[in-house]
Amino acid sequence: MNNNHRVFLSRNMQRISIFTRGAFIRITFFFLALVMVTLPQTSCKVNYSFTGASISPDVKTITVQYFTNAAATVVPTLSRTLTDALRDYYTSQTSLHTVDRNGDLEITGSIIAYTVTPQAIQGNETAAMNRLTITVNIKFVNRKNTKQNFENITFSRYQDYPVADLNTVQDKLIATITDQLVQDIFNKTVVNW
Repeated sequence: MNNNHRVFLSRNMQRISIFTRGAFIRITFFFLALVMVTLPQTSCKVNYSFTGASISPDVKTITVQYFTNAAATVVPTLSRTLTDALRDYYTSQTSLHTVDRNGDLEITGSIIAYTVTPQAIQGNETAAMNRLTITVNIKFVNRKNTKQNFENITFSRYQDYPVADLNTVQDKLIATITDQLVQDIFNKTVVNW
């Protein structure tokens, strides 16, 4: 084989190699595009959010019943505060819409304890801190997946505060505890930890 044939073959092999790489890239891209288009149509679908909630797409509504107050100490605004906070959290963190009754998801709850207990007892047997604890009992119904239903689950949260008149710090404590309880209930019902 002379030098001209070798140069000719070398150039043609390079062209074939470039063509083959280009064809391979096009075929690979086509295959990946095909997979991306067909995969969502063939897989099981569950809605996820940044909160970690995993809610089936057929679940559209939620009912949060007004919380009853069965605690020995009754704060008149606590039932409304807790009910509204729970409704607001579900509508802001999910695509669910609240309905008055028969939602796809339903939460029924009662406040079973509102207690103040002394903490950090000092040498003179007086408390340096007090603890406000709020406990609720929850029943959850998922009408689309009854395996997730539960009842009589108790959630309890507390906040410590310096010994002072409870009335001056009560609203702030209730707001903080309510936020924590709402997060706990949300996690139990739709995050499925």
